Amino acid sequence: MSDSRAEDKAAIQAVLVASYKAWEAGNADGMVADYTADATAIMTGSLRDSRDVIRENMALAFDGPLKGSSTYNKQLSLRFVGRDAAIVVSESGILFAGETEVPDTGKVNATWVFEKRDGRWLIAAYHNSPMLAPGQ
Repeated sequence: MSDSRAEDKAAIQAVLVASYKAWEAGNADGMVADYTADATAIMTGSLRDSRDVIRENMALAFDGPLKGSSTYNKQLSLRFVGRDAAIVVSESGILFAGETEVPDTGKVNATWVFEKRDGRWLIAAYHNSPMLAPGQ
């Protein structure tokens, strides 16, 4: 891997860590700070079609069902698509207040699409899908 790719990889990792930390702090503004204005987030049953919509939904969730929660994230892969795009695949889940482990039924496979704009790596899209139990 060239030095520039190593730097890009580190920058992408830093964006993810900042997002995870903002989630843990219940900070919706911080969570979307590194999203593009036209970012999309798709989760089971919902499409959030801009950074503002994502932020509004997360702020409501942090005040409600996600209050005191954090996330579990295990990166499975990171690959570059051309010079200014990257895809991260992770196994993720929500740790609700008081939980120390995400139950298998709460785990999702997630795809993060990154775009480099003006020298900065930003999240352009996020999508997750529930993981199937073995044998399904």
